[in-house]
Amino acid sequence: MALTIYNTLAREKQVFKPIDPKNVRMYVCGPTVYDFAHIGNARPVIVFDVLFRLLRHTYGESHVTYVRNITDVEDKIIARAAERGVSIRELTEGTAKVYQEDALALGNLAPSIEPRVTETMPEIVSMILALVRNNHAYVAEGHVLFDVSSDPDYGKLSRRSLDDMIAGARVEVAPYKKNPMDFVLWKPSEGDMPGWPSPWGKGRPGWHIECSAMGEKHLGETFDIHGGGIDLQFPHHENEIAQSEGAHHGKPIANYWMHNGFLQVEGEKMSKSLGNFITIRELLAETKFGGQAWHGRVLRLAMLSTHYRQPIDWTVDRLLQTKATLMEWARLLHGARAAEAPDGEVLAALEDDLNTPSAMAAVYGLAGAARTSEADRARLKRTLGFLGLYADERDVDFAVGQTVDAAQVEDLIAKRNAARKAKNFAEADKLRGDLTALGVAIEDGPKGTTWKVVS
Repeated sequence: MALTIYNTLAREKQVFKPIDPKNVRMYVCGPTVYDFAHIGNARPVIVFDVLFRLLRHTYGESHVTYVRNITDVEDKIIARAAERGVSIRELTEGTAKVYQEDALALGNLAPSIEPRVTETMPEIVSMILALVRNNHAYVAEGHVLFDVSSDPDYGKLSRRSLDDMIAGARVEVAPYKKNPMDFVLWKPSEGDMPGWPSPWGKGRPGWHIECSAMGEKHLGETFDIHGGGIDLQFPHHENEIAQSEGAHHGKPIANYWMHNGFLQVEGEKMSKSLGNFITIRELLAETKFGGQAWHGRVLRLAMLSTHYRQPIDWTVDRLLQTKATLMEWARLLHGARAAEAPDGEVLAALEDDLNTPSAMAAVYGLAGAARTSEADRARLKRTLGFLGLYADERDVDFAVGQTVDAAQVEDLIAKRNAARKAKNFAEADKLRGDLTALGVAIEDGPKGTTWKVVS
């Protein structure tokens, strides 16, 4: 089966045809490292890691180049460093390190290349010069701006009219702009603000030009896949297209555009004002969500249970059920060997626009067969490893041979029995899930509820 991808630009699923099968190239927008990444930021990291794994399986590990950038120059970074009283470098280095650790903890492979804006200034300046030369950009009061009116196709990714874009965007009002939607390519840096030399004086780049330049530097003028969250579709990705095509006389930046859907928490949009803003680091190391720290593989499987293009509701119940599943699989695979290849049904599901829900349904079926078949057990272990859900025995030591707090178990059983007596079966089911997540199996009988640790 051929790999198909939903191309946001075309608004349809298309068969993936790489420019060069010996060098399949993908760029995904990474973090702006002014603060720890939140759980919504984890979604594109996980989604495109699965695609990276699939491409490597299909074309060969040495034939896929995956670029995920780090933005280490941006006004939010400057403001946060000043707020904390630290240098910009100290802030960005520390935050980037946490991001990389979090990404690995979630079971992701490291990208092939992880460029930084501060390492790409010559390429950024060169691209801006090309845009000025091609009459797509103009200089005004020390700024260089992209002239949106110079691009008749502007808006083709988001499919919005210019009036709709102005109405729906936070347009920076500036007297030196020719048009309200014109966006900054280069801005002046005064005093001790970070800046680099350019034909327009000391300054720093705008956000959008950075990704265009980094993508071209490491993947060429046109590469295969550009990915990111749906929130980046406009204006960031729209502006990337305009810049790159403007600099290269209409040559496309990427042939396929992929976007993952939004994430909400317990049915609400995640925001600091609602108190439901959760970082990856907090989920991994603290007890702010659901009263426990979560293993990275639990977070990963919970993310993969929803198709990447659909919105996802991040709930404690989802994580509890996911944890119980992973613990069951870990016990089943304890001491098993791994097969040479992942399960074919799982691969076929992923080849259908990364249909991870169908892939996971196949994994559940395989896990059922693995209870009585050593061959299926080996294939399950290899498949979970391929999906980034199993690395080695140490990776799942949270699930094998763990001890439990008997008092906690008895308390949960008492609460469950009370819920059943009150005919609150939804609560009773939730409490059973809590017990399962602890590695405890319960059985209701004439003499009450008995329990045991499943090993």
